Amino acid sequence: MAISDLKAGQGKVNIELQITQVEPPRAFDKFGKSGQVANAVGQDASGTIKLSLWNEQVDQVKAGDKVKITNGWVSEWRGELQLSTGKFGNLEVLGKTEADPPVIVGGGSEMGAGMTAPATPEMPEEEFLDEQEE
Repeated sequence: MAISDLKAGQGKVNIELQITQVEPPRAFDKFGKSGQVANAVGQDASGTIKLSLWNEQVDQVKAGDKVKITNGWVSEWRGELQLSTGKFGNLEVLGKTEADPPVIVGGGSEMGAGMTAPATPEMPEEEFLDEQEE
């Protein structure tokens, strides 16, 4: 699958990306549990896409890494496509800039039962909750 094939609302996305940029993480606190989220930019031969990194993913992914998203989710925010692992996807770092072994990081499930956070770092909670009901 290529970035140019992705559409908003698409699930079950399996794709490999080169990470070109990772923004500083932002902390959040929901229902007494804290976490972090960061935006990254991934690219392949067909284009670029914003990637949302949640919790452990923030510390695992660096600019220059090659990652594989399995069972990812594509959303749209202000006309821009954004990719994340969602609740059921995985992110695997295939190649690290420091030559570490691959690391698999789960999706949004590590936030804990009953926790909700925006589907993308910039999406307001109300819009995220509306999307979950659809």
